[in-house]
Amino acid sequence: ACTRALINSLSTRTPSQSNMMSSVRTRATLLLSLWSLASSGNSAKLYHITCTTPVLAAGELDNWKVTMRNSIRLPVLALATMLALSPPVLAVQTDAPAPANPTGVRAETVANGLVNPWGLAFLPNGDMLVTERPGRIRYIDTSGELSPAMNGAPESIATGQGGMLDITLDPAFIENRHVYVCFTERRNGRENGTSVARLRLEGEGRDARFAESEIIFRMEPAYRGGYHFGCRLVFAPDGKLFVTLGERNEQTPAQDLGQHLGKVVRINPDGSVPSDNPFVGREGARPEIWSYGHRNPQAAALNPATNALWVVEHGAKGGVEVNIIKPGANYGWPVISYGTQYSGAQIGVGTSQEGMEQPHYYWDPSIAPSGMAFYTGDKHPAWKGNLFVGALKFRQIHRLVLDDAGAIIAEEILLESLRQRIRAIRQSPDGHLYFLTDSRQGRVMRLVPRE
Repeated sequence: ACTRALINSLSTRTPSQSNMMSSVRTRATLLLSLWSLASSGNSAKLYHITCTTPVLAAGELDNWKVTMRNSIRLPVLALATMLALSPPVLAVQTDAPAPANPTGVRAETVANGLVNPWGLAFLPNGDMLVTERPGRIRYIDTSGELSPAMNGAPESIATGQGGMLDITLDPAFIENRHVYVCFTERRNGRENGTSVARLRLEGEGRDARFAESEIIFRMEPAYRGGYHFGCRLVFAPDGKLFVTLGERNEQTPAQDLGQHLGKVVRINPDGSVPSDNPFVGREGARPEIWSYGHRNPQAAALNPATNALWVVEHGAKGGVEVNIIKPGANYGWPVISYGTQYSGAQIGVGTSQEGMEQPHYYWDPSIAPSGMAFYTGDKHPAWKGNLFVGALKFRQIHRLVLDDAGAIIAEEILLESLRQRIRAIRQSPDGHLYFLTDSRQGRVMRLVPRE
């Protein structure tokens, strides 16, 4: 990744940036040197040259060029010259460097005694509603006391990755007390599917309950099995509700506009279809669809700087993607991917195809993402505008630093020593970052500065 970034830099420098770079032959030689190290398997030297020096001075590059040029063959030099003259080819970001000033944080437990907690929503007073995948919703007050399983929740089926999953509040919660949950619903006997219910909360603490429950959306068609439900809920500033939906491990339905599988859908709070959805009126297309070509998006949040919906979705073997969602766009699965099948086989046609979106950022190997949040609080001023993504596989939190244009310019790994699967991340009303650990001894935890 560092090598590709440097090749792009060499390919786009102008004489005004560096006199040494003005020579096509010199630039070609440097590009060839990178190619030579990569093809010879000299990864240690390659890493030293391209990853450990943030900005390589022209003189240093010239010295390195001299040490390499005796190995140059004319046919390869011609190829390198073509590369030097061509525009940059790497538009996708991956493997961002560590930030200059790493964060010193630790995690403290707020509540425990949860079984596979999955979704977290903060009430205006700082209390929490937390889902447990086996089928419960708990009320947790600011002291960390758990209520019994709340009455009035919809009946879910805990199968494989499914169960009682995400939860969020209506933007007008103070007036209407509405809560939305995304869950796995039994269908047609042995089938199941992702559904969304709207509930009304009554009471608080141990006496809290749901007085009403209405299913407002059902993913169609239903399937047997327990994989790839998606199931993150995000309200937009206009009051519309985004729901992420996995492709149930069936792959090809993600490209079928006649199915909800592998899509992000957009609905009104009552489940009706907004008239400005991109596929409204298109024959054979589901009108709820906002974007398609997704595998299994289990993280979603609005970027507060732009109000754009960002999602992070599981890859297969590698190819975990951060995507910025646009209406009507096709994000490629399973036609293109930066990962491979678990067998090692290529996915689809490769990494790109006309008419399909490229990810904003990707990970390889897979981090198994679940849960994300943009930080807007004041408890950690250095985090303002940063994106936090939970990782199930590597059991850590990824802090992504964005520049003013939204590019990811740095990545920091947090809580490696905690060794817990991170399922959800949310910012509390008072500006702390909370997260859920996914296990049968699950906890609600928060990040605090290291003393």
